Amino acid sequence: MKNLFQPTPEQISKRKTLREKLYTIIFETNTPQGKRFDLFLLAFIVFSILILFIESLPNLGPTVKLVFYIFEWILSSIFVIEYLLRIWVSPKPRDYILSAWGIIDLVAILPIFFLPFADTVHFFRIIRIVRLIRLFYIFKVNRFTKEAYSLYNSLKASIYKIAVFMFFVVILAVIMGGLMFVVEGGDDTGFRSVPQSIYWAIVTITTVGFGDITPVTDFGKFLASIMMLLGYAIIAVPTGIVTSELVRQRDVEREARRERLRICMACETINPKGSNFCSNCGKTLTENKSQPENKS
Repeated sequence: MKNLFQPTPEQISKRKTLREKLYTIIFETNTPQGKRFDLFLLAFIVFSILILFIESLPNLGPTVKLVFYIFEWILSSIFVIEYLLRIWVSPKPRDYILSAWGIIDLVAILPIFFLPFADTVHFFRIIRIVRLIRLFYIFKVNRFTKEAYSLYNSLKASIYKIAVFMFFVVILAVIMGGLMFVVEGGDDTGFRSVPQSIYWAIVTITTVGFGDITPVTDFGKFLASIMMLLGYAIIAVPTGIVTSELVRQRDVEREARRERLRICMACETINPKGSNFCSNCGKTLTENKSQPENKS
């Protein structure tokens, strides 16, 4: 007896064709349909963020809140459908779900499940604005992408130097906070405990200066003045570390272009001439000689 619930070969073929078409529209930004889909999606995201901003304003009437509530349900439903379609059309759904974009898309739709139960949790949907980064992929803004890679690699290469520096900053804040507690400590001042004094030291070193805790004695003011001056140096040091790394990367790229070598933009590994893939990370290499050297 023929199984009525078993799909026919024609139905299977149509289903595969539909998935391929949807995959092209959803994931392929190079095609006109894919670019159009992404632009509509980004427009919905921007509209959703604007609704979020307006919802946070005080003294909104109940009618306006109801209209925005309905709009939010409609937009969130669109995003949920879009997320499920991405999973369905993906050749490897698990890879998409566990990817950075998949996690961002999932986090962006989670607030809809809290709409009926919480008044403020749904404001977490502001995370959707991260999805606007897709603009760089839609319009192929390679220059910005390259600069983003350069900044990321500089921060990555400087992370250990910055970590060591920040470790000494923390030690300085603890020492100065403890010293200020000894000098200014008392029930009548804001330095009522060592943690509060350390908090004041961090606020002062970073030149934030809330003013909720202030020294009263002359010696305390003298220590505060020293910490304020140190704060400028503390801000300048990490900036100098990252800047020097950016300059070093630019020199490496110039040398690679001069020697017609190929440098990997992902891990900075210099590969021999004629290499198509990075010997370190395996990513595709770009042709360095096609990038004109900046004379400035």
